[in-house]
Amino acid sequence: MPKRNLILFDDQAWAGLRPLTWLRPVAELRIGLLTMSERWEMLLTGQSSAVTQDYLAEAYPLALARDNFFINASLLPTKGLVDQILKLSQGEALTKGDELLAARLDDKSILRISDPEGEGDEIPGYDFTGEATLLRRPYDLFAYNERMIAFDMKLVCGTRHSQTLSKSNTVIGDNPVFLEKGASIEACILNTTDGPIYLGKNSKVLEGSMLRGPLAICENAVVKMGAKIYKGTTIGPHCKVGGEVNNVVFQAYSSKGHDGYLGNAVIGRWCNIGADSNASNLKNNYGDVRVWDYETERFEPSDKQFCGLIMGDHAKCGINTMFNTGTVVGVAANVFGSGFPRTFIPDFAWGGAAGMTTHKLNKVFETAELVKQRRSLELSEHEKDALEHVYALTKELRRWE
Repeated sequence: MPKRNLILFDDQAWAGLRPLTWLRPVAELRIGLLTMSERWEMLLTGQSSAVTQDYLAEAYPLALARDNFFINASLLPTKGLVDQILKLSQGEALTKGDELLAARLDDKSILRISDPEGEGDEIPGYDFTGEATLLRRPYDLFAYNERMIAFDMKLVCGTRHSQTLSKSNTVIGDNPVFLEKGASIEACILNTTDGPIYLGKNSKVLEGSMLRGPLAICENAVVKMGAKIYKGTTIGPHCKVGGEVNNVVFQAYSSKGHDGYLGNAVIGRWCNIGADSNASNLKNNYGDVRVWDYETERFEPSDKQFCGLIMGDHAKCGINTMFNTGTVVGVAANVFGSGFPRTFIPDFAWGGAAGMTTHKLNKVFETAELVKQRRSLELSEHEKDALEHVYALTKELRRWE
């Protein structure tokens, strides 16, 4: 059976999910075990591409066919949603109130709908009566991560058999521990009472670590010795994580290799968190956490009592950095020094509580190239172009310039 052609489109969620989406479509965000695109490809047996921002389109090109499933990239699937999407005939849509969830369209219809200057088409469709959850803000990723780990475990593992877990480990609880080929874990405590634990291909959990499910440790990720990893956490591909971590989503290729606490947080790609750095996730008065919103360019209520650090791609912080509750760190920011920096650190900022200057673009490129070389990768021209574009877009946020 040929693969279905899937088009995952960015709606207004892309703007609200910044800084995590500055350098990628919503479809490439990771929650649970998988990215949004990987999940829909598995669910619908398809091959996906994205409708995204113009400056990202070369790196993420659109691939159209005569018959396309057009899916909201921020939509978290359920079995009911998948069943309804598969029942769509060409020219039909699935909605939830005013939100377009999915449609089945030909290539010309998708081009008309995706044209920001066009009026698009009115698509006849059905209003979905079940649950439909759409990601809207960065903290939604950790808020729904437990749910998506459980969903993805069934999708990814299915009826397959896990690799054998070494007897040097202690397992508590009845939920599964699943090890992909090449995963290794020795002399650790795994508590599955509240949910499953997944170890991706060639991942490593070093001795003395304590893990609580639901938890996903993805391909080639490393958990350092004696780490304390609580439920609701995803450690993305090629990440290195140590210390104490609770309900954190690491996207990919990021490092928090040492002691220090992170809770209720989302860390982008190619980030580095210095030794003994800590981020608060609860205010002293136990009140609602206000978080910087890129759409309104002001702090907005999150309706969350627990909300920690949101860090964009290529951001770094030095040793012993202290972050207040609900701090947002923009793309390629470099944070260091004593004291608590402000709770919104703009993209391409350089400094900390004592003051900030601009992290110049040529220096950003130099560091990114060195970091990627350590993983035998190169900084592509597409990545440089996107960073340069975001540098220009965020100039007004760096009010010291």
